[in-house]
Amino acid sequence: MRSWEQSILAPERSILDALKQIDATGIQLVLVAGPAGKLEGVLTDGDIRRAILKGQSLDIAARDVMNSNPVTVRPDTSHEEMLSIMRRGVLHHLPVVDADRRIVGLATLDDLIGAVEKPNRVVLMAGGQGKRLRPLTEDTPKPLLAVGGKPILENILENFAEQGFRRFYVSVNYLAHTISDYFGDGTKWGVKIEYLHEKQSLGTAGALSLLPEVPEEPILVMNGDLLTRANFSAMLKFHEENKAAATMAVKEYDFQVPYGVVRIEGHEIRGIEEKPVHKFFVNAGIYTISPAALKLIPSGQFFDMPTLFDKLRTAGQSTSAYPLREYWLDIGGLEDFRRANGEFGETFS
Repeated sequence: MRSWEQSILAPERSILDALKQIDATGIQLVLVAGPAGKLEGVLTDGDIRRAILKGQSLDIAARDVMNSNPVTVRPDTSHEEMLSIMRRGVLHHLPVVDADRRIVGLATLDDLIGAVEKPNRVVLMAGGQGKRLRPLTEDTPKPLLAVGGKPILENILENFAEQGFRRFYVSVNYLAHTISDYFGDGTKWGVKIEYLHEKQSLGTAGALSLLPEVPEEPILVMNGDLLTRANFSAMLKFHEENKAAATMAVKEYDFQVPYGVVRIEGHEIRGIEEKPVHKFFVNAGIYTISPAALKLIPSGQFFDMPTLFDKLRTAGQSTSAYPLREYWLDIGGLEDFRRANGEFGETFS
């Protein structure tokens, strides 16, 4: 069992405080406990993301969002029984409490079975022409432009590899040979890379029709021009918990109207709101797709991810939104590229 003391949070603390603790420990939950150390509930990364989707403030107290009746075990519970409980309940953590419900430990699935290689395939979309980054992309595909001294796509690959992912497909089209020449089969990074060659642009979902086989596990798909500190294992867990056919990472985007907005009924002014801020969730270009959803993607045709999500909903399949709260930047144009290089050292070092 890893050190659990740093995961304890008082019930009156905010879910923003909980997020900071989760980021600091990497355990993906906090143990909500009173002054005597008695467990009052648990608050997971997924609980907080669902609260964000409901529009709840990050200032609300942990007790208002936590699961107040979590599954727990006693200190004398064997490792075998803990594993059995986790598998039956699809759990990754078990608080260990004594007879008075005081926290004495935290069992995690990784600690019980050891950190293992992730079975999920990762598809990185690297076939775009990067027209908004010209002239930089006239001879170099956007995924090979350097941020922090190495290609964008290399930063992405290393981030996945650090989190235990080993099997990659890279979708290529524009200047494809430069990407395959640079990365080869992935041996240098301790991973296996295969290439999906698009003869024509197939869109963000169409390239998945080129997969040589339908995987058994959900796949992660990510645009090859993003920088992020996303926890991909947490996204997979969220996808599985919500029993989704497809999950889209979304990022909150604030837009401030630079003028006073006048509310009018007929000719009457009913109110004036000065420079209001509107909040939206935007597509972050990272997806988790269940194997069955791949059957809806036509072969050899342009087909983007929003169309796949529409088709799944029309077919009665569940699609979910995963709020991305970690660092994220879409390198769409020259200003984004300059910003990425300026922020890289602070964010990724």
